[in-house]
Amino acid sequence: MAQQIVSKQRCPRCGKNTIITDMEIAELICGRCGYVISERLEDSGPEWRSFMDDKTNKARTGASTSLTIHDHGLATIINPINRDSVGKPLPYSMKKTFKRLRVWDSRSQVQNYVDKNLRHAFIELGKMKDKLALSDAVIEKAAYIYRKALDKKLVRGRSITALIAASVYAACRNTETPRTLNDITAAINIKRKDLALCYRMLIKELDLKIPVVDSVQCIARIASKAGLSEKTKRYAVKILKKAKQNRISAGKDPMGMAASALYISTLRMGMNISQKVIAQAAGVTEVTLRNRCKGLKLLDT
Repeated sequence: MAQQIVSKQRCPRCGKNTIITDMEIAELICGRCGYVISERLEDSGPEWRSFMDDKTNKARTGASTSLTIHDHGLATIINPINRDSVGKPLPYSMKKTFKRLRVWDSRSQVQNYVDKNLRHAFIELGKMKDKLALSDAVIEKAAYIYRKALDKKLVRGRSITALIAASVYAACRNTETPRTLNDITAAINIKRKDLALCYRMLIKELDLKIPVVDSVQCIARIASKAGLSEKTKRYAVKILKKAKQNRISAGKDPMGMAASALYISTLRMGMNISQKVIAQAAGVTEVTLRNRCKGLKLLDT
């Protein structure tokens, strides 16, 4: 029995200060006369003790709130187990009452237009997260952008799928995650034109400040698809840094610049790789690759 003697408090019957706190039955008892001072004590400490060799997590705080959940993860659910607090089964009439309450509780959570919209949008957001291998920070940013668009009523008359895809692309640009429009359209199965229109609308209406994509970040992605070595990637990075210093890369497609730098790097390393292989890995045409190589070859001399 976990007991603790409290010396500061006195018994109201005998006046002695031998007060015992029984934490198992939650009572405050006088140790001299046995008078029960309080029958309902509340423990202000933690609900469990932690040990160094205990690997199980006993915390019951639940998951953290998230913008990717339509109600921020704060929904209430009526327990489907029809038992009372001591574990006894409920009577039949009470079971019918709770069943009806569960139905009305589930209906009340989806009757709002905003909740229905967010549910549909965040289901599509979860699909894109898995297909594009995006981090939680990018997904949270995309959910934040979509909520701002919903607050300004930009979703009305537009496709929810296209708008959440545009939010994901804006989040990728904002966090400097190398994902192209073609990657997102392939993952969500929408037209590139619709995605580009929604993206430009978000930039204009929400006044988003999107940084310029650095072509150096696209090097690793293209090189892994084309099967290039680490030495080739490092030389390509040097070429792109020179191009940035001479302001040759301004206004150019970062994937095209990265692909052309890698192609020049393969020529310097004596590797026999065609332009078609690198162009397909970067998702650009061979014409674009040759045009970008014209300016970068001058820096490599």
